[in-house]
Amino acid sequence: MHIHAIVLAAGQGTRMKSKLYKVLHKVCGKPMVKHIVDLLHKIQVDRTVVVVGHGASLVRDVLGEQVEYALQEQQLGTGHAVLQAADLLENLEGTTLILYGDTPLLTEQTIRNLIQIHNEKQAAGTLLTAQMDNPTGYGRIVRDAQGEVLRIVEEKDCTDEERKITESNTGTYCFNNRQLFEALHQVTNENAQGEYYVTDVIGILQKAGHHIEGYCTNDPSEAIGVNDRVALAQVEEILRKRINKLHMLSGVTLINPDSTYIDADVRIGADTIIHPECYLRGATSVGSDCTIGPQTEITDSLLHNGVQVKQSVLNQAEVGMDSVIGPFAYLRPGAKLAERVKIGDFVEIKNATIGEGSKVPHLSYVGDAHVGKDVNIGCGAITANYDGVNKHVTQIDDHAFIGSNSNLIAPIHIGKGAYIVAGSTITHDVAEGDLAIARSRQVNKPGYAVRMKSRIKKQK
Repeated sequence: MHIHAIVLAAGQGTRMKSKLYKVLHKVCGKPMVKHIVDLLHKIQVDRTVVVVGHGASLVRDVLGEQVEYALQEQQLGTGHAVLQAADLLENLEGTTLILYGDTPLLTEQTIRNLIQIHNEKQAAGTLLTAQMDNPTGYGRIVRDAQGEVLRIVEEKDCTDEERKITESNTGTYCFNNRQLFEALHQVTNENAQGEYYVTDVIGILQKAGHHIEGYCTNDPSEAIGVNDRVALAQVEEILRKRINKLHMLSGVTLINPDSTYIDADVRIGADTIIHPECYLRGATSVGSDCTIGPQTEITDSLLHNGVQVKQSVLNQAEVGMDSVIGPFAYLRPGAKLAERVKIGDFVEIKNATIGEGSKVPHLSYVGDAHVGKDVNIGCGAITANYDGVNKHVTQIDDHAFIGSNSNLIAPIHIGKGAYIVAGSTITHDVAEGDLAIARSRQVNKPGYAVRMKSRIKKQK
């Protein structure tokens, strides 16, 4: 059986009060529409058509070639939006899902259940419903005395009795593909809004003698559609709790889940401990037996097993097994640490590889550099990589020692086992095993400090 999907993502979302296209607002680090497309990928949908309108090019930039696109130039309702996919899907056999691009709380299991019930009941259409304490804003599900679905009534078109119905339409459907498009061509805009509703398909199929089924999810939060910043924050909170729970059930310790923020695509190994006020973002992957935080922010980074990070910021970095980071370290894009590396307080690493067992303990900057094994870089040392126009590389070979407050003026090569004396500004290569010193000779002037202080007092 072929499964197709139509994702409705054409609305601008004026209530968001934003320059950003609504479905591109992020929930747990990922655009809402990407949550839906990734969900469809998990259930192995054959073809996915995203209906776009305002901001179409921006949606394409996010989703790329993994989906097909249909353009809804005029916003004439949901039925009109679905119909824009006719050229791509209308003549195909199979089952078609319809979903909104602003419902990121839908789960894989719910959609699988929807499809299963649709097939088992041999329905022409099956809709996902939810029982809500306050269904304001949602269409109501009207059933007959036997519990069969008759139609969906949009709230603006509800009678007083219909408004009392608590079973609501989530906007997610499963249809026989051919019957869906046959019914869509019969939809009219004779309603309070003057729009073409996809919900009218249910009544059209029902009147034609086709069976309509309803599947009520046991989690009403899945129905939440994001129309403003309040709902955006609401779904963010719900999804974060889901994510944190999943990690904890998989063997990750969260000291305080309510103050731990983990994005949807983050992976964490078992027996890792996450302390409070930590943010794990993007495509971050953390290995097993790590300790993260407190107060740490990690974005799009790879941490191998046994890593410890405290009160630090990592962005597009890789940290080798059993390395220790922080407190107050900053690993910028391109930082790549081998095993057992120590990066201490107020150290910044940028576009640099640090070899196994090497240490940059405190107050140093290493940028555009290749540092070998078992290198010690002393306090206050820097690689001066930028001449005002171009970036240059510093090469430090295995077992070298870089004394405190040293400046390595790139491009430069410090050989294996070389020793840079503290306070030196090195402008030339240092060969293997050599010692380099580059600082002014100290001159002591006896009694000068006393005379200087006396002169200052007289001036006052």
